[in-house]
Amino acid sequence: TTEIYTLSLHDALPICCGGIHSPLFHDGTFEFVPIPDSRGLDERTYGNSKGQAGRAFAEYFPKRRQEAARSQAMHVDPEFESFTYGDPTPPKRNLAQLKPGDLLVFYAGMEGWGHTSHPALYIAGKFRVELAGFAPSFSNEQLQREFGQNYHVRHRTVFAEQRERLVLIKGGKGSRLFQKAHLIGETVRQESGTLWQVITPAMEKVFGKFGGIGSLQRSTPRWVEDKLASEAESFVESLD
Repeated sequence: TTEIYTLSLHDALPICCGGIHSPLFHDGTFEFVPIPDSRGLDERTYGNSKGQAGRAFAEYFPKRRQEAARSQAMHVDPEFESFTYGDPTPPKRNLAQLKPGDLLVFYAGMEGWGHTSHPALYIAGKFRVELAGFAPSFSNEQLQREFGQNYHVRHRTVFAEQRERLVLIKGGKGSRLFQKAHLIGETVRQESGTLWQVITPAMEKVFGKFGGIGSLQRSTPRWVEDKLASEAESFVESLD
C-alpha cells in the first residue's frame, strides 16, 4: 500500500508556514518549512531553527514579516529526525489503518527562492511505516520512546486534549526527507473559473488518479490503487 499525504494546502493554492511556500532552490533542493504553532507552545521558532542550507527559517519570509516570524513558534510535524507524524483531525483517521511496511509519502507547496519558479506541489519525503494507530493503542512507554519528539506528544496539554482521537505514525528504516523536491501537482483552471490542484500527467502514470479526478486539493490522504502500488513504490524508492 502506498499512501500519498498532503502536508499543507489552503483553498486553491499550496500554502504552508503561515502564508509562504517552502523555498525551492535552483538546483532542485529545498527547505521543508514547518507550519506555525498556533498555540505558541513549542520552543522551536522560525528564528532559532535552521534548515539544511544553514539559514534560519525566518529568512525565507518576506522582509516585512521576518521580525515577527523570528519569535513565532513552529508546529514541527511531520518531523524527520525520529520520523513521526501525528494528527487528531477527522480527515486523517484512516491513516490508523497503515500497516508496518506501508509507504507514507509527504508532499508540500513550494515556490522558487532566488529564482523564478511558480508555486506547485512537490514530493518532499517518505516514511516506511513501522507503527501506526490511535494514541490509546500504545503504552505510555511506547509513546515516550517512539513518539516523544512528536509535537502532539511532547506537549502534555495538547496530548491530554487530543489523546483519544490522535493518530500517530512512526517511520522506520528507509524513512527520510529527500535531498531534492519532485514535482507531483500543478494548478489548473476549472470550467467554473476556480483554480484546482491536480496531479501532473507524468505523475498520474505512476500514482493514478486516486480513484477520482486526480485532485490534490486540501489535506485529505490519497491512497494509490492496488494495481499501481508496486510501480508507485518503486518510483518513490528511486527518488534522491
